[in-house]
Amino acid sequence: MKRLSIIAVVLALCVVALGAYTRLKDAGLGCPDWPGCYGHLVVPKSSEAVSNANAAYPERPLEAHKAWPEMIHRYFASTLGLVIFSILFLSFKARKSNPQLPIKTPLALAILVVFQGLLGMWTVTLGLFPTVVMAHLLGGFTTLCLLFLLAVRLHSSPDPVQNSGQGKPNMALRFGILGIFILAFQIALGGWTAANYAATVCSDLPICQSGWQQHVNFEEAFKFWGHGIDDYEYATHLGADAKITIHVAHRVGAIITTLYLGSLFIWLLTRNGISSTIRQAAVAALAVLVVQIALGITNVVMNLPLLVAVAHNGVAAILMMSLIFLNLSLYRSGGIKP
Repeated sequence: MKRLSIIAVVLALCVVALGAYTRLKDAGLGCPDWPGCYGHLVVPKSSEAVSNANAAYPERPLEAHKAWPEMIHRYFASTLGLVIFSILFLSFKARKSNPQLPIKTPLALAILVVFQGLLGMWTVTLGLFPTVVMAHLLGGFTTLCLLFLLAVRLHSSPDPVQNSGQGKPNMALRFGILGIFILAFQIALGGWTAANYAATVCSDLPICQSGWQQHVNFEEAFKFWGHGIDDYEYATHLGADAKITIHVAHRVGAIITTLYLGSLFIWLLTRNGISSTIRQAAVAALAVLVVQIALGITNVVMNLPLLVAVAHNGVAAILMMSLIFLNLSLYRSGGIKP
């Protein structure tokens, strides 16, 4: 089960990256039905199958270059679901001989992956409804993080809690947990930006073009339901001001997140009495943060190149895992009394 947990983490990271690729390729409705593609398990190829597909969905004729990314994403997501249920089965089976094995996390993952499947279906059937798209993205990140937690637990022996005696791990752990919430909120803002096609509306640094303050419209930008339309592709229901507001919120969130996490990591590295594990985790997290900042700036300067934008999503997931591992290290050093 240890190896399977590692496979699941890698697979979940691939699913997150493929989901980002699908969104950025505007391929979210490459297959307008679910779970198949125009009624097939694979993208239709023959001229007859293509003709039948176009006749069945005349409003969305088949575009193979969009359909394939969507289906590959579904294949990987389905495989991940099977792996998660395999982990759950093995957990129940192995728990008879080893009661210490975790069961709550695999069970939560199984429930979550079913809900993720529903969100994936609603993403298509509701025409890329932004609230569902963002929820689907956050569900993917949550699945990845829970799998990462499970893998770390399975590969770690239960260490005794060691306290430095100076209360520093306690304070650091509180700051670290707050960092997780700040990063999660920033990831949600990024998902909302992508779901509303607002990633390219601001081309200047650090916030947006000159005069952006006159275009702020939070009411329209963060309206999560009640739009009264069936198709949200390209976010034609939003005005320019709303998209600018969404993008600005993501930029401001990025600045706050960078300042907070950067300060946290540097503060930990300058503390006395911090274990080598915590120090190494802080160095790794700081390095990932620097890479993420560089990718974000590159997205702005180069007008959202596809691979850089996909990497920006993937590195956000890696940053969250790095922060989670750092918090686990702080916990094991006495941050919270068990």
